[in-house]
Amino acid sequence: MSLPQEATSLFLGLGGVLVAATVVGQVLKRRAGGEPSPAIENLNERVFAWWVMVALIGIAFLVGKAGVILLFAFASFAALREFITLTDTRRGDHWALMMAFFIGIPVQYYLVWIEWYGLYSIFIPVYGFLILPIVAVVRGDTTHFLSRVASLQWGLMICVFCVSHIPALLTLDIPGFEGRKLLLVAFLVTVVQGSDVLQYVFGKLAGRHKVAPSLSPSKTWEGLVGGVASATVLGAGLWWLTPFSPVQAGAMALVTCLMGFFGGLVFSAIKRDRGVKDWGRMIEGHGGMLDRLDSVIFAAPIFFHLTRYWYVP
Repeated sequence: MSLPQEATSLFLGLGGVLVAATVVGQVLKRRAGGEPSPAIENLNERVFAWWVMVALIGIAFLVGKAGVILLFAFASFAALREFITLTDTRRGDHWALMMAFFIGIPVQYYLVWIEWYGLYSIFIPVYGFLILPIVAVVRGDTTHFLSRVASLQWGLMICVFCVSHIPALLTLDIPGFEGRKLLLVAFLVTVVQGSDVLQYVFGKLAGRHKVAPSLSPSKTWEGLVGGVASATVLGAGLWWLTPFSPVQAGAMALVTCLMGFFGGLVFSAIKRDRGVKDWGRMIEGHGGMLDRLDSVIFAAPIFFHLTRYWYVP
């Protein structure tokens, strides 16, 4: 399957940015000589991780709808595994866990594949939320039952339901936008992840005032304002990837980036509660799958529904 011309242009642009970042990172590493520099090492690890992520998304785009759905189904599986690893589970949860992984994920993404909006929009928050505690309770283990079931429900909601709204963008029927819905995925991921990077950069350059020191000491007001404002401009500049006007694209970018920021804070609170720095070690320099998806998780359903009720007849 060939990519839309706009997607090809976007990937070429991202490739150029990554090449420049790679060159900068290697130059800084050489100038440092043999002296260890955590900042430079972190930069190079992040750039390498971005190469891998852009390559995976690019391959999924080449395959088309099936490739994008499989990619995010795998992401949901990996994210849910990381989430459950940090929760308190007992032997009595095994059936419910198996149902979440081997029925919840495949069914949710199958419903997205067949474009059954009426069911994939309620399958997890209604049927999943009701069935999982029933499956767990028949094992008869009532120790911390409420917290165990709530953790599993919450994990399924954020790791599967919310993430599935990214490939669900391919199911939208937008007049005049036929054959280009992959671009909506590219826009969402680029803007939200770009906001994360820009918040990091502005925070390092000018960060002075912490937003929530007890949750995420690295997040500053300067980084938040500078990153979200820059990502809003970026979104407006990428309006050609969407059915939106430049002003509308900027507004969508602003809303989704703010949701992404607050999503990051929520996940930081969970990590602090669990006493860990990262969700996992899947991606060198980036932690686990959830460390990369945290902002997109909160942004995806909002972006999906704003687009659906704005443009779908």
